[in-house]
Amino acid sequence: MTLKKNLSQYFGYDTFKEGQEKIITAAVNGQDVLGIMPTGGGKSLCYQLPALQLPGITLVISPLISLMKDQVDALGEMGIPSTFLNSSLDDATYQQRLEKIRANQYKLLYIAPERLCAPAFVELVRTLSVSMVAVDEAHCISQWGHDFRPHYREIPAFIGNISPRPVVAAYTATATKKVIQEIRELLALQDPVESIIGFDRPNLLYQVVKTGDKLGYIKNTITQTFPEQSGIIYCATRKTVESVTAKLKGLGFLAGAYHGGMSPEDREQNQQDFINDHLHIMVATNAFGMGINKPDVRFIIHYNMPQNMEAYYQEAGRGGRDGESSHCTILYSPADIVKQKQLIQLNQTSPERETLLFENLQYLVDYCHTNDCLRKSILNYFGEVADFDRCGNCGNCLDQSEMVDITLDAQKILSCIYRMKNRFGLNMVIAVLRGSKNKKVLELGFDQLSTYGILQEQSAESLREIIMTLVAKGYIVVTADEYPVLKLTPAASGILKGDETVFHKKHLLNIKAAKTKTSGKAKPPVDCDEALFEELRILRRSIAQDKGLPPYVIFPDATLREMAAYFPRTEAEFLNINGVGQARYDHYGTVFIEAISSFAENNPITIRPRPEMAADDPEPRVTRQQTGEKEAKVPSWELTYELFAGGMTIAAIAKQRELTENTVLSHLIRCDQEGKAIDWGDFVDAEKEVMIINAIGTVGLEALRPIKEALPETCSYADIKIVIHKNGLE
Repeated sequence: MTLKKNLSQYFGYDTFKEGQEKIITAAVNGQDVLGIMPTGGGKSLCYQLPALQLPGITLVISPLISLMKDQVDALGEMGIPSTFLNSSLDDATYQQRLEKIRANQYKLLYIAPERLCAPAFVELVRTLSVSMVAVDEAHCISQWGHDFRPHYREIPAFIGNISPRPVVAAYTATATKKVIQEIRELLALQDPVESIIGFDRPNLLYQVVKTGDKLGYIKNTITQTFPEQSGIIYCATRKTVESVTAKLKGLGFLAGAYHGGMSPEDREQNQQDFINDHLHIMVATNAFGMGINKPDVRFIIHYNMPQNMEAYYQEAGRGGRDGESSHCTILYSPADIVKQKQLIQLNQTSPERETLLFENLQYLVDYCHTNDCLRKSILNYFGEVADFDRCGNCGNCLDQSEMVDITLDAQKILSCIYRMKNRFGLNMVIAVLRGSKNKKVLELGFDQLSTYGILQEQSAESLREIIMTLVAKGYIVVTADEYPVLKLTPAASGILKGDETVFHKKHLLNIKAAKTKTSGKAKPPVDCDEALFEELRILRRSIAQDKGLPPYVIFPDATLREMAAYFPRTEAEFLNINGVGQARYDHYGTVFIEAISSFAENNPITIRPRPEMAADDPEPRVTRQQTGEKEAKVPSWELTYELFAGGMTIAAIAKQRELTENTVLSHLIRCDQEGKAIDWGDFVDAEKEVMIINAIGTVGLEALRPIKEALPETCSYADIKIVIHKNGLE
């Protein structure tokens, strides 16, 4: 098959996303490739599709067990043979998979980098025909990457032992220019074809919220904006994870915890519960998330500020992988800066590394206080020049607050810190400025300072906001001592002398994520029938539970929304929905079409064609060039009938025309309805026909699934359809 046919047949898409076709074609042609693509940009397809085209097996080096299982499950639903080898398998299963690998029964084999050094695995690889080695999360090979994994450094030597040398493909969503260069060099990529398509995620709304009541903000946000939707809350420490989880559970939310101090069994259970929608909220440290393929995460909240922009972009990027809107919020407080500085100092590996980490942290601090476009700030960090000044879809661009001159207030604050000898923290400075009668304020004699009570008309929150802005602008520094202390920097003199002016938003940031306009680049969600969408989600959940799979492996939300918008009720219409490949249709098409048809019969609906389909041509049409004739176009089902009338079996027709047997059967039923001669007695023997008619008499004709469940395994859906049609029971 061609790339485009495989893309449609297996993955259910008619077109490639930006940057995909270039590197997929290069890999198929035997060239090394490097893909820097944002989360949700289709990195996995860039090695899964070439694996189908290339003759041997593709090895996928992946950092997490959960990613392997998710992708292998999803590939299985598409009809693509794949597997993984890792420590989660028992001995019997492991040996069975080894036998199938040696027998060339898989196109993709997922492995962790730690396994590359195992002599038994190296020996196994020597017996295989390895066509490609795909390195996922390739930034892990660089010491400057935020998820450095030492075992990734074993990859080049491992590849060097494979003869002949396979195609090497490297992919990541998060990498600075320095990290990208290290990926090229350390993996020894040979003149790679590169697709660096940018870091922008238009469907993500970035915002920074400064609040003294973080838990209250989370409660209101989830209740008002994201009820019963999936979200991740990131915390800096295990203790905070436990605390926040307990409080959310106490409020009645379905929340679970994930951090390195938990047992592997508890972590795995919570992770699976989150993936399978048994938990709506995962509260976690940064140990959670890399490789998690859940596409419908609608919000990411950072309870504490992360350590740098790369970590933030990676973690925020776990939202909206399905292309639909997701909201990414940092709940900022100065104490978080101190906490992160302490963690950097605790884990320092070299002075150079520590300096870089402090610089990266400062960039994120500045991000939290800038009045400029947040999306543009992220792109600038990764060295990408934005083609806009305001994206129209971030916290700052959507905030209509009036800008006011706060220079006089800034002078009073800086003067107060100076008179307190740069020795006290944020709360004490605010207490003095507001004229507090706090015992400690009086004991230290701060009520005698000229700045005591000088800003008593200001609220504590307003003063906190102004002080944090002055920190971000470099006039104040928060020291990383045991307790955070505010100190003036040399730059403060410009404000104190009146040489500089400071502006600030009049009101504190207060964005409601539910009703926001999208940027020009963002793809609006499909306008669908919400009632049908919910019915399809319930059906999907039921099927997923029966099969022990995450719901999104059956169909992602975006695919269900298209179904609920366009009401596909034939195979051709169903296959035209994005995300529906032939294997998924064969597995689930019948039951979903039944659900859609039943809904349409019982509810008022408006039928509309998909934008790319001509309204008067709902069935695929092909030319007679396949049979030697030119020009004339005929419906696909008529070509099927011509082959059938010529003596070919359904299986042979399906193979020649690259269709499923179900599709061929549907074509023949249509031709019979149009008066063409077909002897249905050749398809189902009399004994099986009697069993099917009896089952129909017992359970009725409302749906095919109950009929199938009442019959032995030897009776297929195709058999049932033929008997129904033959006996005029439609």
